[in-house]
Amino acid sequence: MGRNRKKNKNQLARKNKEKKLERIAAKGVDARAGQHYHEIVRENENFMMYYKHQKICKNEDEWNEFLTALRSDLPSTFRVTGSKKEAQLLNEAIKKDFLTEYVSVVAELHKVDKSEVKPPRCISWYPGGLAWELNFTRQDIRRSEALNRLHNFLVTETNSGNISRQESVSMIPPLVLDVHSHHKILDMCAAPGSKTAQIIEALHNDHEGGPPTGFVIANDVDNKRCYMLVHQSKRLNSPCCLIVNADASVFPKLTMRNAEGKLEYLKFDRILADVPCSGDGTMRKNPDIWTRWSIGQGNSLHGLQYRILKRGLELLETGGRLVYSTCSLNPVENEAVISHMLQECEDSVELVDVSGELEGLRYNRGMENWDVCDNTEKKFYSDPDDMPERLASIIRPCMFPPKDPEVLKNLHLERCIRILPHHNNTGAFFVAVLQKTKPLPWRRNEDEVPSEQFIEKPIQEESRDAAPPPAKKRKNEYTGFKEDPFFFFNKDEPMFKDIKTEYDISDDFQPENLLRRSLVGKTKYIYYVTEGTRNVISCNEKNIKIINAGIKAFTRCYSKQAVTNRCDFRLAQEGLPSLSSYIGPKRRIFVTKDDLIHLLKNMDPTNPPEISEVSQKMKDQLNKIEPGSCILTYETDELNLIVAAWKGVRTVRAYTEVNDAVHNLRLLGADVSQYAEQNKFKKIESVEKINEDQPESELKETNGTNGNEMSQENTEV
Repeated sequence: MGRNRKKNKNQLARKNKEKKLERIAAKGVDARAGQHYHEIVRENENFMMYYKHQKICKNEDEWNEFLTALRSDLPSTFRVTGSKKEAQLLNEAIKKDFLTEYVSVVAELHKVDKSEVKPPRCISWYPGGLAWELNFTRQDIRRSEALNRLHNFLVTETNSGNISRQESVSMIPPLVLDVHSHHKILDMCAAPGSKTAQIIEALHNDHEGGPPTGFVIANDVDNKRCYMLVHQSKRLNSPCCLIVNADASVFPKLTMRNAEGKLEYLKFDRILADVPCSGDGTMRKNPDIWTRWSIGQGNSLHGLQYRILKRGLELLETGGRLVYSTCSLNPVENEAVISHMLQECEDSVELVDVSGELEGLRYNRGMENWDVCDNTEKKFYSDPDDMPERLASIIRPCMFPPKDPEVLKNLHLERCIRILPHHNNTGAFFVAVLQKTKPLPWRRNEDEVPSEQFIEKPIQEESRDAAPPPAKKRKNEYTGFKEDPFFFFNKDEPMFKDIKTEYDISDDFQPENLLRRSLVGKTKYIYYVTEGTRNVISCNEKNIKIINAGIKAFTRCYSKQAVTNRCDFRLAQEGLPSLSSYIGPKRRIFVTKDDLIHLLKNMDPTNPPEISEVSQKMKDQLNKIEPGSCILTYETDELNLIVAAWKGVRTVRAYTEVNDAVHNLRLLGADVSQYAEQNKFKKIESVEKINEDQPESELKETNGTNGNEMSQENTEV
């Protein structure tokens, strides 16, 4: 029976797939070639009719310019992250080592004059000149060694968290959010996490001397997509980020303890609501949207977008800022949602003019007039009173602009930002910045002091004579994977005493901010979070599904050679930037530039550098400490680097990831060719050299092995 069910299921899936392919073919696309973007016909009559009617462009010339840009491929963009000093040094290395030959390489590749090649463009409106736009394709990367090296560099630095490859318009919402180090921030629809990463960077860059006091809660309704957030946030090694899994439209009330220890509802200083949308602004990146776009998509999403925005404003602190954004062109998803919300909020929320915060960015102001269209008959309505009764449940009056001209004027919808593809050679995007000036009308009479019963307390032992309560089946509140709980250290944690002594940790450090994820067996990792993050976790672990928090601070040593009698844990590189200010000089080694380069270039654990190979200054410091984990510190006016290391009896080696080592070597101006990913161009050269040197009788054997490997390498993307 099971086999038959499986067979029937496969037949049904096959039929559904065939129907889908038929629908795609009916729209003018080769059904079997639909997966190749370059073969998709970038036309959609309903799309053109709808947006031409809405007058999103000022005139016919701009409309043609808009369509030309929308039908072209999106350029590659990235931004440099990290501290201000490191970011500027890496940015200079990018300009010097990778972008100087870019124009000549692309011109030679495409057999055109250099004047016809678009040079790398520094994105003018992004602060510090740290964002770049490049125009090359995957095919170019495969054909050019120079572009291949640039691509490998971007991948390596992205993995180590020093570069973020992100569409340029996606960088705007975190910029206008105006983040500071003390802010409590909520990202309501955070996955895949590029904007969350940018918010975390802003939180840290606004603060010097230890981790910031604020924190970021990154939420997504999709449990699986939450793990994309984990991947993004881990690149940045921040103890201030908490990833949760909840429906943003009904995001639960969270609590915190204030300075007096009393429980209060958590209100956020900054909230980003990058809501689900039809996504027609991403057609350059996702050309398949051309084939499946419909008028009804925006109408169906309006209600969800409004509910998320409303919940965000309820969670926002008075005086706080909320940024609403979509990657949609549709006014029903954009201005209509803002208009609907502002009228509900009366005078408690207002749009903020952020034009002065984005100098150099081209955009249109928000629309004040739009019509709503019926998806079936393709008929537009400018007044809700004109709609037939059959559309009452599909098109709501709140989707229309207000009838009263005075009400419309006071909304200031012109303060919204509309970015079209031809403005800045980007995708399309919509941004509205809202500020809460007073409590919301429906919240003014609410009791905002939570009860202590809000936190689940341990069950007290009852009298033996008491009858047991009837058993109730507990409802499964959460979906997805079951997460390990968070077990925080207490002030007198025995495990921390040896760590504190070994690494000379300051009395200012709070061991309560350290945690483990299991009490079974020996603790493998000890994680660190900031005080604010711990406060949120401790008060809400039973109120919301927490996916991830904290950075690795200490790692247990299992090797007999590594374990010392003093401490069982070594320092983890991920936690050093946050913990370094608390660690004393006892296990800190100040190194020269040459010493650090030597150690970073020789990280093979089976053949670590001898202590005798380093400078006398470093040697003298190493001879004063016992074997074990230590910190390598390099300080100049331009650059401060800290690297976890292990001092053995006769050896010393850096204890960091290869990607981080390569990044530090670049900042030090060292040669990193030994770490460069071997590319196909070098392999081709080596094979050709072998073929030239070997006699004909040996060529067949060589071509039978290396030749096959080279062929496989050529097929990789």
